[in-house]
Amino acid sequence: MFNRGQYDEAVRLFVKKLQKRPNDATSLQMLPQAYQHAQDVREGRVKGYMVSSDALKWERIRNEYRAMQNLYYIIQSSPAAMQVVKPKDYSAAITGAQENAAEERYNRGVQLLSQGTKPAARQAFAEFDATLALVPGFRDAQKLRDEAFAAGTIYVAISQLQMRNPSFQFTADQFRNVLLSDLQRRNLDRFVLFIDEATARKENLRPDHYTELMFYDFAVGQVYVDRLQREVSKEVVVGQTKERDTTGKIINKDVWGIVKATVFITKKTVTSTGMMDYRITEVDNGRLLRSNRVPGQYVWLNQFGTFKGDERALSDEDKKAMTGRDILPPPPQMLFTEMTRPIYDQLARELQSYYRNIY
Repeated sequence: MFNRGQYDEAVRLFVKKLQKRPNDATSLQMLPQAYQHAQDVREGRVKGYMVSSDALKWERIRNEYRAMQNLYYIIQSSPAAMQVVKPKDYSAAITGAQENAAEERYNRGVQLLSQGTKPAARQAFAEFDATLALVPGFRDAQKLRDEAFAAGTIYVAISQLQMRNPSFQFTADQFRNVLLSDLQRRNLDRFVLFIDEATARKENLRPDHYTELMFYDFAVGQVYVDRLQREVSKEVVVGQTKERDTTGKIINKDVWGIVKATVFITKKTVTSTGMMDYRITEVDNGRLLRSNRVPGQYVWLNQFGTFKGDERALSDEDKKAMTGRDILPPPPQMLFTEMTRPIYDQLARELQSYYRNIY
C-alpha cells in the first residue's frame, strides 16, 4: 500500500501489525513515513481547496481533515505506534471547516430564497437542510428551511366532481375522496401537496394548480342474453371384461366407450361505460397545463347452464357452468362504481407522472 501511494491504508496496516507484534521492525520504521506522506497529501489538497472558487470547498476541506483525524484515532489505538508517531489532532480544524461550510450553505440558501421562484425555493430548502446537517441549530436555518419548503411547494386543489346525472353524485364524490386520499398517501413529491377544493377555501389557501374533474356519458346498457348450445362427448371407461393374459391368468380389462351430452349455456352481460375529463390549470394566469379524457368500462357477466345426456361427457369448465344460477344485474350505483375503477387507475398514474417530473 505504501509503494502504491495509498498512505492511509498503509498506516492502518502498519498499526494493525504493531497491535499484534509491537516490535515489528518494518512497521516501526515505515509507519512514520506513511503517516507523514498521508499528512502531506491531504494538507496539500486542503491548501488547493483554500484558494479555489469551489462553492463547496469547505465541505471538501472538512473531509480531508476527517480522514486525518481517523488516522489520529488509529495510531492512538497502539502504544507501539505512539512511540514512533505523534499524530496531529484535527478535531478543531474539522469544527472550523464545518462552521465555514454551514456559513456557505446558509448564504447560498438565502440568495436562492430571495429569487422568489418555486424552483429556487426548492434549491434553497436543500441548502438549509445541508446547513443544519453540518451544524445543527445554525442561526435561523431551521426557520428559513420551513419558509423555503412552503415557498417551493405546489398546492394542487382537486375540484368537486361534477356529474351530469345527479343520481350518481354521491358515488362520484366517494371516487374523488378516494383519489385525493391516495394521492396524499403516495407522497409523489415532497413539494407537491394535493388538497381538497373545499378545504382550500375554508383555510383561505390559494392553490397553485386547480384540477377540475367531470364525469359524463355514463351509460348502463341493456341486459344482453346469449344462449349457446353445443354437443360434447368424451371417451370414458364404461365397464370391465375378463380375459386371460399370456400366462393364462384371468385379469380384468377396462372397456372404453363414447358418452355424449348436450350443453345449454346462458350468458347475461351488462356493459357500463363512461368518460371523465380532467383539466389542470395554473391558478394565477389560467394557463392550461394538462388535460385528458379518460374512458372507463365495466362488463358484468353472469353465466349458468344445464345439460342433457351423460354427465361424464362434461369438461371441468362445463361442470363449473352448471353450478351457476340466473341472478339479476347489480344496481346502477354498483355498476358505476366498478366502471370508475379503470378511470381511477389511469388518472392516478397520469397525475403521478406529471407531478413527479414537474421540475
